[in-house]
Amino acid sequence: MQKTSKEKKPLAPRKVVSVEGKVHYSESNQAWNIIKLKSEFLNEFKQLKEKRSQFSYEMLFGRNEEEMVEALKRIMDNKKLMPILMFLYREESKG
Repeated sequence: MQKTSKEKKPLAPRKVVSVEGKVHYSESNQAWNIIKLKSEFLNEFKQLKEKRSQFSYEMLFGRNEEEMVEALKRIMDNKKLMPILMFLYREESKG
């Protein structure tokens, strides 16, 4: 995890949140880089509706299972942060 000059306070859910969504294409970036959070997620993290607040994120992708297990152990030892698992899928076109 990177450290920055700004203080970061992790958001934590009150319950398990499981949602599925789509990654959207951005014409200006010519890439699939837009992830829209579903209402179930926003209802659990009400802070995300505060217009004057600022939020950031950090993504961690391991190259293999061993790296991910080690990263999760470090995160869980921290006891301040609960990771969000996100799985990316390539969808096959129907037709």
